[in-house]
Amino acid sequence: MFAAMRAGARGYLVKGADQERILAAIRAVASGEVVFGRAVADQALAFLTGTAGRRRRSGDPFPRLTDREVEVLGLIGRGFTNADIARRLVLSEKTVRNHVSNVFTKINVMDRAHAAVRAREAGLVSDG
Repeated sequence: MFAAMRAGARGYLVKGADQERILAAIRAVASGEVVFGRAVADQALAFLTGTAGRRRRSGDPFPRLTDREVEVLGLIGRGFTNADIARRLVLSEKTVRNHVSNVFTKINVMDRAHAAVRAREAGLVSDG
């Protein structure tokens, strides 16, 4: 969502919005408003206030990651592919790709190998 907004989007609705809501959003954006669905607005607010999907812990090596993203990072560190992670966490591969992309952005790495190193350094992966 944030990438879309940075690219110039003036609204964001969740998948499954009904036709009436979509038309109202188009009209609102055309008149200069910014439109978020309630769930998206709640997520944006949580992100901006630092409470998005994660209980903060002292000494946390990845405070910007959600609990799910930490879980995905740990599985990347163990060498799992996106398909493996999707099966293990009962998620779609597209959802896993989104999590992986978010993890890479938040921990400032460009690829799985560097993400795996960061996961190991943070103790998310045991050597056993």
